[in-house]
Amino acid sequence: MHRVVVLALDGVIPFELSLASRLFGTATDADERPLYEVVTCSLDGRPVRTAADFSITVERDCTALAEADTLVIPASEEFARITDRNSLPPGAADALALLRPDARIAGICIATFLLAAAGLLDGRAAATHWRHADHFRRHYPQVDLAPDVLFVDSGRIVTSAGAAAGIDLILHLIRADHGSAIANQVARRCVVPPQREGGQAQYVERPVPTATDAGTSATRAWALDRLHEPLQLGDLADHAGMSRRTFTRRFRAEVGLSPGQWLTQQRVDLARHLLESSDLPVNRIAERVGFGTGASLRQHLHTAIGVPPGAYRRTFRS
Repeated sequence: MHRVVVLALDGVIPFELSLASRLFGTATDADERPLYEVVTCSLDGRPVRTAADFSITVERDCTALAEADTLVIPASEEFARITDRNSLPPGAADALALLRPDARIAGICIATFLLAAAGLLDGRAAATHWRHADHFRRHYPQVDLAPDVLFVDSGRIVTSAGAAAGIDLILHLIRADHGSAIANQVARRCVVPPQREGGQAQYVERPVPTATDAGTSATRAWALDRLHEPLQLGDLADHAGMSRRTFTRRFRAEVGLSPGQWLTQQRVDLARHLLESSDLPVNRIAERVGFGTGASLRQHLHTAIGVPPGAYRRTFRS
C-alpha cells in the first residue's frame, strides 16, 4: 500500500495538517479497501505546537520519512521566515535526507520556503501563496516561481498555493495515481470541487451575490446534462431568464470564469473521464462532450494539459 507520511513542524496550520489524512484516507478501491496509509510524524516524535491555541501529539519521529512513498509537508506559520539553509528548523535537513530518491514530495502553501531552503527546488518550477511571492523570489531566485497558479507539478516535487489549493494538489496526486473516477469519488465524499486545474489563478475576486440575486447554479446543472449540444451564451441566458449581459456578470461573479471558459473546462473534464474509463474512439468522445470533431478535442486537450488524447489514455491505462 502507498504510504503517505505527513511531517508536522512547529507552527503547523491545522487545516493544512488535516488535508492528507482526510483526502488520501478517503480513497478506496471498488471493494472499499484503502488505497493509502497515512501516518503523521514530527522531527523528534514530541508534541507539535500548531498555529492555533492547541498542540498535537504524534506517535512517530522523522525516521518515518525513510518509509514514505509520498511526503506531505503542510504549511507552518513560521516557514516564511526560512530564507536560507541556515534558517531551516533544526533537524529538518537531516530528516529530508532520509527520503528515498524516488519518494514524491508535496509542499502545501509556504512549505515551498522549506523545500527551497533545503535545495530541493533548485531549477524547478514551484508555487506558493501569492502574498509571499515577492518575498520568496528575493531569497530563492534559483526557483522558477509561478506566483498565480493553484499548484505546480514538477515531477518528483509538487507544490501548491494557499489552504484550499492543497486540496487541489492532493486530488491531483490521487488522480495521477488512480484516475479521475477515484479522485472524483474522494471529492464527492469530502464535498469539494473534483478538479481545478493547476494553472487556474489563485485569486479571483468574486463578489458575493446579494440575497435578491438569482443565481446561475441551476443553469450550470442544466448545461452539464447537455454538454453534447452546441450550447451558446444565449441558450444559457435564456434558461436563466436573464439578459446575456446580466447572466455573464453573475456567472463570472459566482464561478470566476466566463460562461464560455467554464463550458470548455467542463467538456475537457468529461473528455478526460471518458478517455480514462471507456474504449470510445476519440471522435466519438469529441461528439459526446460537445467538441464536435477529434481535431477540436485534440486542440482543447493539448491546451488544457499539454498532451493529445492518445497519450493521455495510454498514461492512465498503463
